[in-house]
Amino acid sequence: MENMYLFMLIAITVLAVADIIVGVSNDAINFLNSAIGSKVLSLRTIMIVASLGIFIGAVFSSGMMEVARKGIFVPAQFEFGEIMLIFMAVMITDILLLDFFNTLGLPTSTTVSIVFNLLGAAVVMSLIKIGASDTQTFADLSSYINTKKASEIIFGILLSVLIAFTVGAVVQWVSRVIFTFNYEKKIKNFGIIFGGVALTAITYFIFLKGLKGTPYYKELKGLLEGNEVFIILGSFAFWTLFSFIFEKLTRKTVLLVVIAIGTFGLALAFSGNDLVNFIGVPMAAYHSYEAWVSGGMDTAMSMAVLDKKVPAEPLLLFIAGTIMVLTLWFSKKAKTVAETEISLSRQSETHEKFEPNLLSRALVKGSSDLSRYFSIIIPNSLQNSINNSFKKPSIHLTKDQSIDAPAFDMIRASVNLMVAGVLIAIATSMKLPLSTTYVTFMVAMGTSLADRAWGRESAVYRVAGVLNVIGGWFGTAIGAFVAAGTVVFLINWNPQVMTPILLLITAFLLYRNYKSHKNSSIKSLDEDSLKDTGSSSVQGVIIESADNIANVVKRGSRIYSNAITGLSKQDLTLLKKNKKQVAKLSDEVDNLRDNIFYFIKNLDETSLRASSFYINILGYLEDIVQSLEYISKVSHKHINNNHKKLKFSQIKELKEIDNALETLFTETKEAFNSHSFDQIGEIINRKKEVFALVTDKIVKQVARTRTEESSPKNTSLYFGLLTETKDLLTATMNLLEEYYNSHDASVEPATINVADEGIEPGNSAVKEE
Repeated sequence: MENMYLFMLIAITVLAVADIIVGVSNDAINFLNSAIGSKVLSLRTIMIVASLGIFIGAVFSSGMMEVARKGIFVPAQFEFGEIMLIFMAVMITDILLLDFFNTLGLPTSTTVSIVFNLLGAAVVMSLIKIGASDTQTFADLSSYINTKKASEIIFGILLSVLIAFTVGAVVQWVSRVIFTFNYEKKIKNFGIIFGGVALTAITYFIFLKGLKGTPYYKELKGLLEGNEVFIILGSFAFWTLFSFIFEKLTRKTVLLVVIAIGTFGLALAFSGNDLVNFIGVPMAAYHSYEAWVSGGMDTAMSMAVLDKKVPAEPLLLFIAGTIMVLTLWFSKKAKTVAETEISLSRQSETHEKFEPNLLSRALVKGSSDLSRYFSIIIPNSLQNSINNSFKKPSIHLTKDQSIDAPAFDMIRASVNLMVAGVLIAIATSMKLPLSTTYVTFMVAMGTSLADRAWGRESAVYRVAGVLNVIGGWFGTAIGAFVAAGTVVFLINWNPQVMTPILLLITAFLLYRNYKSHKNSSIKSLDEDSLKDTGSSSVQGVIIESADNIANVVKRGSRIYSNAITGLSKQDLTLLKKNKKQVAKLSDEVDNLRDNIFYFIKNLDETSLRASSFYINILGYLEDIVQSLEYISKVSHKHINNNHKKLKFSQIKELKEIDNALETLFTETKEAFNSHSFDQIGEIINRKKEVFALVTDKIVKQVARTRTEESSPKNTSLYFGLLTETKDLLTATMNLLEEYYNSHDASVEPATINVADEGIEPGNSAVKEE
C-alpha cells in the first residue's frame, strides 16, 4: 500500500503539469483579450508583455497556496489515506472539467473549479466517514467542511457578475460620451489626463492585488498599507507627467502604454493568485506525503500538519511559471477561448457563435421597451447630443473582413483593463473572493453593451452568448462538486484498482478532446466552400460567382445521388450524413445572402446593375438548396421510420433520372469551372429532354398507383421526389439562363437605369438594352 501512495503522488504531479496547461489555456482570456481585440500592439509584443507578467507573478506567488490546504475542509479531521484520495479525485476532475470548457471555447473560473472540486471530494469523503461511524450523524458534516469559505465563493460569483457588468457599462458610456468614436482629436486634449487616471488605477491594482500574497509583500506592507491615498495621488502625478512626455516624444497616444501595462498587471495578478488553482493541491499532497513518511508511514495519521503555514518552494514556482509561459505561446485552445469573448464584444457585425434562445430574446425585447420608455422622458436635444457621441465611422465590412479588423478601439480596451484592475483591487482590500475570470469577462460585456456593439442586428446573439457563458460558470461549480464527489467515492471503493483505471480514462478523454479540437479548428476552407464575391463590376461578379455555382452544382449532384443510393440500399448512415452535407451547403448559401448588404455598399456607382444579377443568382442557388434539402429529408425520414422499400422499378427509374442529372450537372460544372459560358446555351437546349424524362416517370407512377401500388408511403415518397426533382431542374435552368443572358449583356456594356432594373427571379436583370 505504501507504493500505492507514492504512485498517487507521482500521478498527481504529472496531472499538475496538465492542469497548468488546461488552466492557462482558459484563463488566458483574462489578460489577453483587450490587447488582442484592439490590435494596437503586435501579437508578439502582447505575448512578451503577458509572459513577463505571468512569470514574475508565478515566481513571487505563495500566499494563496493555503486555500488548497485548509481553505475548504478541516485537515485535522482527515487521515493521510483519505487526504490522498481527495487530492487525486480533485486533480482528475479539475483537468477534465477545464479541458471540456477549453474544447467548447467557453471561459470559466479555475478558482471556482478547484474550490468546488475540493468541496465535492471533501463532502463525499466526510459522508463516508460519518456513515462508518456509530456516533456521528449528518449534522456533524460542518465539523469537516469550511462552509463559510464556500458561501463566500458563491456570493463572490453573484457579486462579480453584477458589479463588473454594471461598472464596466457606466465607465465605458461616460468615456464614449467624452471621446466619441472619432477620438483622435479629443485624445490630444484629454488623453494625458485619461492616461494618468488609467495608469494610476492599473498601478494601484498591481501593488494591491499583484503583490499581495507574495513572500515579498511583508517588506512592502509598511509602505503600502495606510498610505493608499498618497500612493494614488503620487501615481496620478507621475503617470500624468509620463503621459505628457510620452506623447511629445513619440507622437503616439499614451493609450498604447495603458494597454501594455494593463495587460502586464492582469497577467501578474492571474499567475500570482491563481497559481494555487493548478499546483496548490499537488504541493499539499507532497507535504502530506512528506509528513506521512517522517511520521512512520501510519495511514491513519491525522493531517493536522496541513494547518501549519509552509513556505513555497522557489524551484517549483519557477518550473510552474515556465510551463505557464510556454502554454500561453503554444496553446491553440487558449486562442479558441479568447475568440469567444472577442466575438461577443466585437463592434462590427461578425459570424455569431451562439444561437438566440427564449431568455435572450426576452431580455433584448425588455431592454428595447425600456429604452423606448426612457426616450420619451429624456429631452430630444440631450438624446441627439448623446447619439452624436456614438456615431461610428461609416466603414462597411463583410463578416469575413470584420474578423481581421480590430474588434474595438483603444478607448474600450483601456477601459476594460482599467475597470477590471480597479474592481479586483477593491475586492482584495475588502477580502472578497472575486474571480478574475468573472470580473474581466463581465467588464468586457458591460463595455460592449455601453458602446452599442450589441445593436438590433446582433443583440439577441450576443446576449445568448453571455447567458451561455454565465450558465457555464454555474455549471462549473455544480459539475465540479458532483464529479469530484463521484470520483473520490469510486477511488475509495478500491484505490489500487480504480486509480489506474480513472487515470487511463482521463488520458483517453484528454487525447480525444485534443483530436476533436484540432479537427474543428482547421480554418482553411476546402475547395468546395462557397466564397463571397469582392468584385464591383458585372463581369467581375460573373467570373467570381462562377466558382460558387460550380461548387453548388458539384455538391448538389453528390447529394442527390447519395439520396437515391441511400434509398436503394436502405443505408440510414449515408442518408444521415447526406442531411448534414445539405445543411452545411444551406448555411453557406445563407451566409452569402447575409453579405448582400456589404456587397451592394461596396459597388461602384457605374456597376450597380451587378447587384440585380447577384441577387437573382443567390435566389436560384437558394431554390436549388431547398429542393435538395427536401429530397434529403424525406429520404432519411422514410428509411428512419422503417417504411417499405421502394420497388425495383421505382429505384431503376430514379437511377435513370440520377444518371441524366449527373451528366447535366457535370457538364454545367465543367462550363463554370473553365468559364466557358458559351457552352451554357448547349446545356439549356437540353432542358425539354430532361424535363420530359421526369414527367414520363410521374405518368408511370400514376399508372402503377391505379393498378399495383399498395403502399401510400411509397407513393407519397416517390411523387415527392419526382416533383421536387422538377423544381430542382427548374431552378438550375433558370440560373443557367440568367447567367447566359447576363454574360452576353456584359460583353458589350450598355447604359442602364438603376430604377428600371428588376430583381425578380426568372428575369434577366442585366440584359443589353
